[in-house]
Amino acid sequence: MRTPGWVLVAVAAGGAGWAAAELARPRRADIRVFDPDEVARLETAMWRSYYDRRRLPLFGQLVALLQGQFHLQPLRAVTLAGLAARAAAVFQVGASHADYRRALPYLERYYTWIRAVSEVPFDPARAARLELAWWVVHREVDDHPPGDLETALADLAAELYQVPAERLWTHASRRAEAMAIRDRTSRRPVGVLEDDWDRIEAVLWVAWKALADEVRVVKAEEAAQEA
Repeated sequence: MRTPGWVLVAVAAGGAGWAAAELARPRRADIRVFDPDEVARLETAMWRSYYDRRRLPLFGQLVALLQGQFHLQPLRAVTLAGLAARAAAVFQVGASHADYRRALPYLERYYTWIRAVSEVPFDPARAARLELAWWVVHREVDDHPPGDLETALADLAAELYQVPAERLWTHASRRAEAMAIRDRTSRRPVGVLEDDWDRIEAVLWVAWKALADEVRVVKAEEAAQEA
């Protein structure tokens, strides 16, 4: 039996209504609560997909990361993954700082949408600038003095999670170390091996565990001050 046309129209309208409601009334969440094991696993998987130019797995991994790290609802996570992918694509083909800045509008929209669900009052425009800043430093790391990448990573995390940057050095330095492992091993004739990716994931786990622990301490300090 064929489904009546009016039923299909009603289903489509209902789906569109649900999507509009989800985007218009996002569920608020505490982004300072996340699973560092899962974030480290997904970030490692995303790096592998990114450098292997496997776009479909990368997109799915990014959607999963956004749902886990920032507690986004499914449709919002898909929308934000699209913005992040567009920003990365613009940056990837850039050849100058002027080119890189073309990614900024996408990053601003990306962080504005995260701020809409976040109970943490970060500045989305500043977060977007800090995100782009560490991308640039990582690409030009040989032209920067030691510590610049770590500082850029700490500054971004400090803005997002509202934690003093000086308390996030372990997080930032371990993420920078993981990037250095990937970059160094990729220049070998054999490339990045499975053991290298295991090491990268282990270092990223330390990075995200350090951030989760520091955020937990800050939240406890804030609760004590309010008591």
